[in-house]
Amino acid sequence: MDKYYLGIDLGSTTSKAVIINDKDEIVGRGITNTRANYKVAADVARDEAIYDARFNLLARKIGDDVSTKTEFKKYMEDLRSVFQYGQFKRRMDSLEDMLNKTVSNFSYANKDAISTELKKIIETIRPQIRHEFINGNLGSKNQFFRDIVSERYNSEVENLGSEYYEPLMLAFDKSITPVENEMVQYSFNELVQESMKILDEKYQGLADQQEDGSKEDWYYAELNVMKNNYKAVEQTLRQHIDEIASQDIHIAKMTGTGYGRALLPFPEDCIKSEILCHAFGAHAIFPNTRTVLDIGGQDTKAIQVDSHGLVTSFHMNDRCAAGCGRYLGYIADEFGLSLNELGPEANKATKETTICSTCTVFAGAEVKELLHNGEERPNILAGLHKAIVQRAMSLIARSGGVKNEFTFTGGVARNEAVLKYVKQMVTDSYGEVTMNIHTDSIFMGALGGAMFARRNINVDLPVGKKTEMSEE
Repeated sequence: MDKYYLGIDLGSTTSKAVIINDKDEIVGRGITNTRANYKVAADVARDEAIYDARFNLLARKIGDDVSTKTEFKKYMEDLRSVFQYGQFKRRMDSLEDMLNKTVSNFSYANKDAISTELKKIIETIRPQIRHEFINGNLGSKNQFFRDIVSERYNSEVENLGSEYYEPLMLAFDKSITPVENEMVQYSFNELVQESMKILDEKYQGLADQQEDGSKEDWYYAELNVMKNNYKAVEQTLRQHIDEIASQDIHIAKMTGTGYGRALLPFPEDCIKSEILCHAFGAHAIFPNTRTVLDIGGQDTKAIQVDSHGLVTSFHMNDRCAAGCGRYLGYIADEFGLSLNELGPEANKATKETTICSTCTVFAGAEVKELLHNGEERPNILAGLHKAIVQRAMSLIARSGGVKNEFTFTGGVARNEAVLKYVKQMVTDSYGEVTMNIHTDSIFMGALGGAMFARRNINVDLPVGKKTEMSEE
């Protein structure tokens, strides 16, 4: 029996899981937004990593066809996306039931009318989301269930009269958290079979389409490849699905880390500092890493590591939310944007507005004043992003500066405006150093945890290098 090792990084805003094999190869990744129920978040992240592992094992069964044949690569991408839709649909069914129950308990005089409008909203957004998963690229956007639904739900509510706005928004707020805290069980085999049936309908529809010159050349090339070959791909996959679905993903050992690690149901010797895990994970991907910057949801960490990936010194701020993911979340709420929209919006700026306040609460008041005075939103956001990175650079300086190579980890590393300022300020302060920013940077802590689990080594933070916490 193959042995696998699990690392879970239970953060304040997102929870991540990574599964590796005995060769330190990543076989599965999972991520979810952290709920009030930390155990559910950890379990969901783990299950997502196991589903991902099964897809990766399925791809390995097919072998070189996935990387060398367009039809195999495209089919696997579509299969994953439609599989995600199947997961979404089951949770959406639960949310719809909860919304109807919540509205039925309202005491509003126009409760029946509210219920009617709610039904219309659900009937509008359901097919929209289905289309985006199956025919668009929604599955690749790394959006969580709450984000996907709320973005479209809120848009529909805003089109209604004021008499519906408050009750419908209240209904969503009361319903979404209980649904997120449910553990919805999925059968991998069942969902894959459903997904393949949907893809069969999709590709049959492609086969009926004709080139009319309204699309790009690549679209027709892809269309022709898929409509002529998808049945062969489907038959190849069916030879392995039952085996992969029934394969035991045996977790030999696991390690928990992250902001909420103390809440994980793991033995004490299976819990590691997130500083150790982020350093170890970053070093695993980039062996020449000597400085690691991690901007997470609740804190920012500047870490120096040795040639083995072990921590030699560190500096962090975990007293104030400013400069962390929660700060960005707060600002996103102030502007009515999703987290995914912040970076692109900030990059539209013509200048960077100076933000005087270093406190999240006061910064929110300052933002409102700037908007009232006519300052443009992109300029304000650019100033806020720059301020975040300036705070991080201060921590780096106190930890020992940037040594070649520099690796940026954490969920905030996905924000393109933060990336821009990190690259700019590191270069300005330390010259041309190699900067590593990985697409999976958010998983570095979980990866480090999984690698500690496999090695079963006992290390701790360096003696005398205590965390210095901001009093702001």
